[in-house]
Amino acid sequence: MVRVLLSLIWAALLFGCGKSSVPLPDDAHPALWEIRTDNGKPVGWLFGTVHALPDGLEWRFPALEKVIEQADTLVVEVSTLEDGASISAQFAKMGGDEPPSLSAIQRIEPALRAEFQKVLNESSLDQSDLDSMESWAAALTLAAVSQTGDTDNGVDRALLRRFDGRPIIELEGAAAQLQIFDSLPESEQIDLLNAVLKEAKHATTTTERMTEAWRLGDLETLEQITARGMLADPELRKALLTNRNRLWAAVVGDAIGSGDRPLVAVGAGHMLGPEGLPVLLAEAGYTVVRVP
Repeated sequence: MVRVLLSLIWAALLFGCGKSSVPLPDDAHPALWEIRTDNGKPVGWLFGTVHALPDGLEWRFPALEKVIEQADTLVVEVSTLEDGASISAQFAKMGGDEPPSLSAIQRIEPALRAEFQKVLNESSLDQSDLDSMESWAAALTLAAVSQTGDTDNGVDRALLRRFDGRPIIELEGAAAQLQIFDSLPESEQIDLLNAVLKEAKHATTTTERMTEAWRLGDLETLEQITARGMLADPELRKALLTNRNRLWAAVVGDAIGSGDRPLVAVGAGHMLGPEGLPVLLAEAGYTVVRVP
């Protein structure tokens, strides 16, 4: 389940991709920002990541490599990505500690029940596996069998390896991320479950397109995507994006205030639009500049 924990949040932020209308330069790369004080001195960096990538996709570029060498500390959502057994145990405990009153099929919209059965048929899952799960846990489980890409190739893991021996700041941790889902009202959990099924039939194409937009640093396309899918639901958007970004911006500000220059590497959806970390840090008084 560690495989899907971060990637579902990435997918939730970026479901439903369209083509970019903006020509991109030949040397386009994933978006990177520099955080500066009033005197122009760099005090940190922001880098939007993808938590699961296909084999062989190259995302590194010279400016990022330079930042990795210069940064004093790394800021990530979860620092224990290698401890899959512990995260899976937490998921199992939290995902079933309040048994639902309805079976999984009863929690799914009638129009989506055929897709639900198709996902089950194409996986090793049985409906009974989901009946005892809370709705958010059933949603993550269905997303796990629908996703493409591999978290072993995730940017977060690669950066954690590069920063081995340097300080790591964990913004949430796996248990806190699971708690975000677990604390959703049941109505929102059911909305999440049905949203996963609505996107399941397009999962492969959608993931390929959004990953390409990320690789090229196409923020216009990525920002358009965040207005669709799960984040069209105001409560899910608040829980998965807005509230977390505001908390994270405060943590980043504290890290900068300590004198260490952090590289903040979190899901790319958290960097977009007026709710994104670049804007929030600019509102806090920093100069935030996109690195060309």
